[in-house]
Amino acid sequence: MKYVDGFVIPIKKKDLPAYRRVAKQGCAIWKEHGALDYQECIGEDLKATWGLPFPKLLKLKPGETVVFSYIVFKSRAHRDAVNAKVMKDARMSPDKTPMPFDVKRMVYGGFEVIVGF
Repeated sequence: MKYVDGFVIPIKKKDLPAYRRVAKQGCAIWKEHGALDYQECIGEDLKATWGLPFPKLLKLKPGETVVFSYIVFKSRAHRDAVNAKVMKDARMSPDKTPMPFDVKRMVYGGFEVIVGF
């Protein structure tokens, strides 16, 4: 059964060009190591009138927006194997690729697909 890692990241709008560069590199690395799909999405319609809107959940500050990202794998075991390779990849070194956002505010989780794909 397919498996998805999901991320929601608050980010300063001025840091989006730097984030896009990091995301493109991440996409290439994850796919090179076996990920089936990798998507990075910038918030565009964040003014939901129902539920808990992302800006409220993430306590966005003025000048910030939301990045919603996900990576698709064949299974949880496949995810674990791919991520282990990615973490050993020298291109993922924090010295070489500093994150243009506050990692402590990132929301992350692994999800088993139950409908779709």
